[in-house]
Amino acid sequence: MLIMQNRVALVTGAATGIGEGIARLFASMGAKVILLDRDAAHNEATARSIDGARAVTVDVCDGEAVDTAVRNVGRVDVLVNNAGIFPRRKFIDMTEAEWDQMQNVNLKSMFHCIKAVAPGMIAQGSGKIVNISSVTFHLGTSELSHYVASKGGVIGLTRSLAREFGEHNVHVNCITPGAINTESEKNFVNDEAVRFMVSQQCLKRRIVPLDIARAALFLASDLSDGLTGQTLNVDGGWVMH
Repeated sequence: MLIMQNRVALVTGAATGIGEGIARLFASMGAKVILLDRDAAHNEATARSIDGARAVTVDVCDGEAVDTAVRNVGRVDVLVNNAGIFPRRKFIDMTEAEWDQMQNVNLKSMFHCIKAVAPGMIAQGSGKIVNISSVTFHLGTSELSHYVASKGGVIGLTRSLAREFGEHNVHVNCITPGAINTESEKNFVNDEAVRFMVSQQCLKRRIVPLDIARAALFLASDLSDGLTGQTLNVDGGWVMH
């Protein structure tokens, strides 16, 4: 059953990893998928490999560029805010610039994207917004205070906008992924850390982008019409939330 048929879905950070997994699953379920990413080469290559997908090169930290991109797309039924960065840094060594960059990419980018799509969703009386946060918010992970703060902000934004947009039939929900097996993971954790994270899970296997994509599909489709303002934790049973 093509539960996303005739829907236009914007996915940010869609060139690789979780965003790519979401874009692929949405397209397989009938959606017209627009891939937003600042990495033009990877984004265009991914779009070419997905039937009917379109790549749009944009830095989601640039509000004007995001607004222009959304206007060029036209109708938007689903927005998945996935773009983010994950550099580790001890708080005592952290600079103000590093703190600001994390908030700009992980949180303020969602402000830009939601500001761009919300008027259209409200006017059409429907819309699904899915924000990607992180299990680290529930864990309070060390050496990631700027990241955890940004991802906590995502949950707060989700809850507040669910209150504001509910009367317009625009749903706003959130996913907190756990340790996900992506191409970029090796840049942040070693094999020992991976084994430790899996040992903390109830499910003794790696969680992959498809696991997050399936949760996003639920929140972006009619299957979740009774939900808004919620945070769905997809981490293999690491944190009980």
